[in-house]
Amino acid sequence: MYNFTVGPVMSYKETLEIAGKQTPYFRTSEFSELMLENERLMLDYLNAPMGSRCAFLTASGTGAMEASVAGLLSKQDKVGIINGGTFGQRFVELCQIHSIPYIEIKCEFSKQIEQEQLSELIGEGITALLVNMHETSSGLLYDMKMISEFCKKNSVFLIVDAISSFLADFLDMSEISANAVIVSSQKALALQPGISVVVMDQKALERVYKTDVHCMYLSLREALENMKRGQTPYTPAVSILLQLNTRLKMIQQRGGVSFEIENVKKLALDFRNRISKYPVKMLISDDKNRSSAVTAIVTERNTAVEICEVLKDKYDIWVCPNGGAYKEQIFRVGHIGAITIEDYDALFCAFDELKDSNFF
Repeated sequence: MYNFTVGPVMSYKETLEIAGKQTPYFRTSEFSELMLENERLMLDYLNAPMGSRCAFLTASGTGAMEASVAGLLSKQDKVGIINGGTFGQRFVELCQIHSIPYIEIKCEFSKQIEQEQLSELIGEGITALLVNMHETSSGLLYDMKMISEFCKKNSVFLIVDAISSFLADFLDMSEISANAVIVSSQKALALQPGISVVVMDQKALERVYKTDVHCMYLSLREALENMKRGQTPYTPAVSILLQLNTRLKMIQQRGGVSFEIENVKKLALDFRNRISKYPVKMLISDDKNRSSAVTAIVTERNTAVEICEVLKDKYDIWVCPNGGAYKEQIFRVGHIGAITIEDYDALFCAFDELKDSNFF
């Protein structure tokens, strides 16, 4: 099987070996030490500000998004939400569920946010901003420099969903003055789904301890209190946390975060160069505006769903269909996980056959 989706992705043999072992008991000093090391490495790789902390949640990325909305925001806030696709819309729905006042900054699908749209928020009493650094449904990489400068200038609390961007696109938490960053296990970390991390600076930590807690399992406060001793409040996905420790050390050994990002970029460039020879088009053609994590492909002859099904059933190759309004027009090919340029040969052999049979 070849998995070219954007999560879960192909895992490395080192972490797969851990996944195949019995799960150990975790209320031990050894596990606590491992968790504290996980926190230290995550903070280092994100260049988190001094005094930052991590909350490790046994949840998908959406669980961490909800924990962030519930644990860092309140009814006294007025939140700006950049909504340019499926995952921006998810933040909107989470704020609705938790009765957080918000203003929606609606961006056209696959189009970059404009300075004017941010400027319109001035005078609206915005206290926080929610953004998916990479809108995974389109492949768009938002202009984080512009967003960061707006937040700094207007004293706006910034929460960044970097679930698809961490280790795929340049991300420096201190440089962009992000107060909270959300990461998940099944993307470029290349682990099984089930662990998400909310990384918080001191301003975010102050909010956690001031905000009324309206949930139990996703309480950031409980997660932080337990992490003081290197533990989680409830039974976590122990095996994935063990895998995370191995993967974080692998990143060190392989050359650090910069190597990981450069490797994903090489995979993306190779794929994009090759796909340009086929009768399809890339949704976003400008490198400046697209993430290295994934390429969204627009097809006109057969539907995207049909292409995904044929690749899966005939070739044992997985790519991502889109959902919602673009389900029939767009499929996505990922560039994250334990894949190589040579692995794409199998995908393009399949594309050649589909092209020759006029399926494209």
